Amino acid sequence: MVDVVKSNQDVVPQDGERPRPDGVPLDGRYEDVDVAIVMESTYPYLKGGVSAVVHDIITGNPDLRFGIIHIAWCSTSPLKDLYTMPSNVAWVRVVYLSMEEHEDFLRTRPQDLHMGRRDRRTLARRLVSALRSLAEDADPGPLWDLITDGMAASTRRYPLWALLGTQEFMEVYRESMPCLGMSMADLFWLLRDFFSLAYAVLSETMPRAAVYHAHTTGYAALLAANAAREHGTSYLLTEHNLYVRDTVNTLLGRRMDQIVTLADYRFFDVTPRERMWMAWWLEMGRMCYPTAYTTTYLYPAAVEEARALGGDPSKAVVIPNGVVVEEFDAAYAARRAVTGRIRAEGADEHLWRLVYIARVVPIKGLMDLIESIRILRDRGCRIHLDVCGPTEHVPEYYERCRARIVELDLAELITIRGTVKVRECLTEFDLFLLPSYNEGLPVVSLETMGAGIPTVSTDVGAVRTVVETEVVGPDGRSWGPCGLVIPPGDPTVMADCVQRIIGDMDFYERLSLAARGRVEAAYDLRRVNASYNEIYRRGGAGRREVRRRSRRGAGRRGAGRAARVGRIRAGRRTAPAAGGVIAPSEAWEGGHS
Repeated sequence: MVDVVKSNQDVVPQDGERPRPDGVPLDGRYEDVDVAIVMESTYPYLKGGVSAVVHDIITGNPDLRFGIIHIAWCSTSPLKDLYTMPSNVAWVRVVYLSMEEHEDFLRTRPQDLHMGRRDRRTLARRLVSALRSLAEDADPGPLWDLITDGMAASTRRYPLWALLGTQEFMEVYRESMPCLGMSMADLFWLLRDFFSLAYAVLSETMPRAAVYHAHTTGYAALLAANAAREHGTSYLLTEHNLYVRDTVNTLLGRRMDQIVTLADYRFFDVTPRERMWMAWWLEMGRMCYPTAYTTTYLYPAAVEEARALGGDPSKAVVIPNGVVVEEFDAAYAARRAVTGRIRAEGADEHLWRLVYIARVVPIKGLMDLIESIRILRDRGCRIHLDVCGPTEHVPEYYERCRARIVELDLAELITIRGTVKVRECLTEFDLFLLPSYNEGLPVVSLETMGAGIPTVSTDVGAVRTVVETEVVGPDGRSWGPCGLVIPPGDPTVMADCVQRIIGDMDFYERLSLAARGRVEAAYDLRRVNASYNEIYRRGGAGRREVRRRSRRGAGRRGAGRAARVGRIRAGRRTAPAAGGVIAPSEAWEGGHS
């Protein structure tokens, strides 16, 4: 096993050196692994739902060896391991997106192409033609061929990004796309952004893995797909949420649950710059979806929505998140006892403890919930809300929430607790509230369900499937809803539903029992991890020859170039067949009916 930096406090950087991220091999050697997890700004350096899921996948598959490819913006991003990565993580490889981290990109000049004007114009036309093949014919092949020739470190014959600085490229681009509505200067700087981002993701050969498992489309999928092509291995995609949809909605300032399709950038009434960025994200997704041998989704509806973004339903598998249900036995027993006490004292006399568990950021909807608390107070309800979750991610939004609490005179009814150990606090709460505008399948929903806590949650992502859709357990018993599902953005409806639940103890207890029953029936983490293990092995993980070697400098430019040029150019690798759409009820015993 190679030596790695377990804590970046172990190594003090010299003047001018980048800080060494936790988990990076001290000697620069990256052993071959079964699975390389590829993620943007999450595990292991930032806490969050996706990071927690990835940690569970790794710890739940101890028979496989993992690497982590962490995509960050720059070297001042968080680099400290917040999860104490398990021993089957061999290394972390960090990739920075900012062009300021890539001196080679900034130094490259048109003369580095070693081409005359005619060849530069030919190359420019080839690039534009490849982009059109993707956008008009849904054929990513020509663009992948260009990446092989001009971007991928192990195979490139020239620096494609140097083309940007040529007069021939700008002329061809404007001739081919005359209706962009941008000045030459604005177009140049925007294309420079695109080239630099592509360079950051594609220009270095990654350590070898049997399976590159990207946990979003976008940059993670592009890197994973290219790494699998370079090494002749496999690429697996997981959509915790629909990354392209969410990114486009963020760009346009729209609600995060708004549908997005591939054609939208052609027809939306947006600025030229917004149109170009929409095309960038949408076409990157179209390029990366087909290359994956399997794409996993958290809930069935996501499969159809992804189809409108270029996803292939024939390669789709639905695998939800999960929890170890027994870990919540004590909290559930406490909930049963509390329910009995509430019955004894009377629901109207009980101080109902409500809880919000999420980051304090706009898409999670805390401001809406604050308004709901005002409505409940004005109706005379005995309630208190605890706000549990990081407050530092969007400080200005956190301050607005605090100011609104003071403005509405709710300081005695709302406590902002910040980051907490959720499982240690579950016995304190009677009702879980999720006012979010954007979710995949929130693990916190499963955790509160394991403790028998009912919910009022917004209808986003997998929430309706988790909370409301009938579930049948391995014993054949069916379970109804464990809460109420509402549209996002309506504080009055949230207040109405809270009042309905806390005002009817029979209803409350029925929801509490169903919460525990549903999570036992359909969201057992052991079955989730077994499903991933099967998919990993289908992609080639677990073979001894993949796991025994280690390479010095894997991830450096040009590594292994001569050995792989012929194989990659000879033809694209055929990915293993995928198994079609599998709902939880078909992936294992117990699931949604």
